[in-house]
Amino acid sequence: MTEQHEFDKDYWERHWHQTHHDRPGAMSTSPAHPYLARETGALVPGSALDAGCGAGAEAIWLATHGWQVTAVDIAPVALARAAERATDSGVSERVRWVEADLTAWVPETRFDLVTTHYAHPAMPQLGFYQRIAGWVAPGGTLLIVGHLHSNEATGQGHGHAHGHGHHPPDEASVTLADITAGLDNASWEIVTAEEQRRTMPGREAPLSDVVVRATRRP
Repeated sequence: MTEQHEFDKDYWERHWHQTHHDRPGAMSTSPAHPYLARETGALVPGSALDAGCGAGAEAIWLATHGWQVTAVDIAPVALARAAERATDSGVSERVRWVEADLTAWVPETRFDLVTTHYAHPAMPQLGFYQRIAGWVAPGGTLLIVGHLHSNEATGQGHGHAHGHGHHPPDEASVTLADITAGLDNASWEIVTAEEQRRTMPGREAPLSDVVVRATRRP
């Protein structure tokens, strides 16, 4: 039976505390998601926002590759571990960690890259993507990686390296068409729009992902 809940601060604090309790090394060793390197590896590094950074794998990867990163998450326990990881990786000066609710927080500037990997705030998922898209500077890049909403994906449940370990509410998953429909052609050039299936060590069922990369027109 599907567990329903709100993706609020209390939920994410419980999630990260449980992750640390059940898999104490996971918050220290989980790698950046593979789509990040594939979709941003050829970009010229600049300013980046990691929206819903969790334990910091993607933010640290970006910093290691020359980006100046603002990494935002609602869970203090995750941010504390992320900051430790950044120090251990020698990139602490390239990452600014921000504890904030992404449904209310507003950045002071726009970014050359805005990325999010499976982040689920306490608002409808598509509304969240539209919100962070507004933070991309002209000529900048938006990279969205999320759970693909489909009958098959719903049946098998969801999870990921930063995952919640059970099927999220329907509003936390999306279709490719819904994301791309929210990026109007006058303002955005869609570079990547695809559905992917991938496997993870220790997980029998493959994950169903949606990946969208778009460039804001100048």
